[in-house]
Amino acid sequence: MNDWPEGRDDAYGRGSAQPQPEGVQRMRHIQRQPQQQPLPGQPPRPQRPAGPPPAHGVPPQQAGSHDTYGGYDSGYNTGQVYGAPAGGAPGGPGGPSGPGRPGRAPGPAPDWRKRIKVGSIVLVSALLVTSVATYFWADSKVRREVDLSKVIERPKEGDCTTYLIVGSDSREGMSAEEKKKLHTGSAEGKRTDSMMILAKCSSGNTMISLPRDSDVEIPSFVGSQSGKTFPAQGRRVKLNAAYAEDGPELLVRTVEHNTGLRIDHYAEIGFAGFANIVDALGGVELDIEEGFKDEKSGADFKAGKQTLNGEQSLAFVRTRYAFAESDLQRTKNQQKFLSALASQAATPSTILNPFSLYPMLGAGLDTLIVDKDMGLYDMGQMFFAMKGVNGGDGVSMNMPISGQRGGNLVWDKAKVQQLVKQIQNDEKVTVRGN
Repeated sequence: MNDWPEGRDDAYGRGSAQPQPEGVQRMRHIQRQPQQQPLPGQPPRPQRPAGPPPAHGVPPQQAGSHDTYGGYDSGYNTGQVYGAPAGGAPGGPGGPSGPGRPGRAPGPAPDWRKRIKVGSIVLVSALLVTSVATYFWADSKVRREVDLSKVIERPKEGDCTTYLIVGSDSREGMSAEEKKKLHTGSAEGKRTDSMMILAKCSSGNTMISLPRDSDVEIPSFVGSQSGKTFPAQGRRVKLNAAYAEDGPELLVRTVEHNTGLRIDHYAEIGFAGFANIVDALGGVELDIEEGFKDEKSGADFKAGKQTLNGEQSLAFVRTRYAFAESDLQRTKNQQKFLSALASQAATPSTILNPFSLYPMLGAGLDTLIVDKDMGLYDMGQMFFAMKGVNGGDGVSMNMPISGQRGGNLVWDKAKVQQLVKQIQNDEKVTVRGN
């Protein structure tokens, strides 16, 4: 049956049973252009040989010949069809490279497990190198100037680690403009502006403020500079007088003698360092229960939550004349602020962020003075212990007071002895101060 439409030449597309191929058919829609003549100086284009085509197959092509119609090179005989390289190299559709990947042999699939493993090793190595470099950089900035080996007749060691933390009124490195701004005055030398004992214990941390007006006895001691032994004379003075007389070593000796508690480490920071640390952290958030104002310290606070900058923070911890309890209320404010400061400084957002960590360390370490045996690990433990007190994991208190003597605050001996015993034995502290 003939499926072709009527009027169509049946010779087209039906093949032939003859041994010879069908003759060339004239296609009306194609006009063969006249043969182009070579340009002067070029060899003539080779011509196809005359005569009938071979009996079977496609007529052979001469090397380098091209099928052209009107000067158009189809590229078929050179293997350039579908982007295949000259010479018929594989790479076209259905070739070894596969569809869509001309000219490229298929490779193995990426080993993502290996890549992740290598990336993790590189990241950990980078963090390790950075941490080690930071450690040595920070360690080189610490001022280890206090020699506790000069302290004589020391109490026995306890089960807890104890720190004597001192805030001095040192104006070292401050310009006249900074002294005016921070309301520090221009007194020469330095004195203690705040003192507290921090006991880091497994049973809970305890922070005990020592009012600078505390009535204490100056014991026998060896001069930190002269090396001369000074015998006890029964002198009773305010606690901050011990620091003014012979510095940190005599202060530690006096605290140990009057409490019976051994001090393991000493840490001191001046006005400038304190304010700079707060500013480096971007301020410290504090909830002030009752507003107060004091011209001498520059304090002017309203009640409620607020973020204090360095200048405001220094005014907050130094104010005493605005309170009826004077120095006792001030020590409570100091404890509250230091705990909040440590809580904010010892957070992952600060420790793991170099843009927060490095400014804070740079601001604090330059003015931080510690004992010769205190390392960065001990400082970290101190900060985390203060943070624990602020988080409710411990006790914050003043040294128990029983009365006054000549304007000095007298400690309650019975409570002090009980407090010291509980700390030495790493027991839960049940004593409460003023």
